[in-house]
Amino acid sequence: MTTPQTPRSPGIPETLPDGRPIPLLTGPELPMLESWLDFHRATLELKCRGLDDTQVRLPSAEPSSLTLLGLVQHLAEVERNWCRRVVAGLDAPLVFDEETGYALDPGRGLEEALDVWRREIARGRELLAGRALEDTGRIADGPMAGVEVSVRWVLIHLIEEYARHNGHADILRERIDGTAGV
Repeated sequence: MTTPQTPRSPGIPETLPDGRPIPLLTGPELPMLESWLDFHRATLELKCRGLDDTQVRLPSAEPSSLTLLGLVQHLAEVERNWCRRVVAGLDAPLVFDEETGYALDPGRGLEEALDVWRREIARGRELLAGRALEDTGRIADGPMAGVEVSVRWVLIHLIEEYARHNGHADILRERIDGTAGV
């Protein structure tokens, strides 16, 4: 998977003023799905921009312990699971301390977590390159272990996962420094 190559309509910019790529408005399905996934990945990174390690460890509201750092770690695990384990069928142990990735390690900061997340995105793109939306993989574990899913399903699921967690990231960022929306 790479940045979409479908030409844009005249007058439509490639990025928003904040630097996030604008998802394709027309064109083939695969580049459109990839463009939406890239948009949501960029949104998560934007939510973390300008924050320090202490800020990204602040939970949203009791009793939740959810943090921006935990979200970045979790989404690195999500990328790893769906691209490496499900689509490619590889043995890929967890990167962080638990299956969800939400647990915070006092020695791990935002830059390290973002680096891991970016590497998982890059590896996922390599593993998905050249695959058709109809190609399949198998869910590796859990209650649906062994169930066959298409690349289309995986991409839609990744978009859904990011969209949901970007909503959480909105609330976390607003609690940290008042920055809302985007």
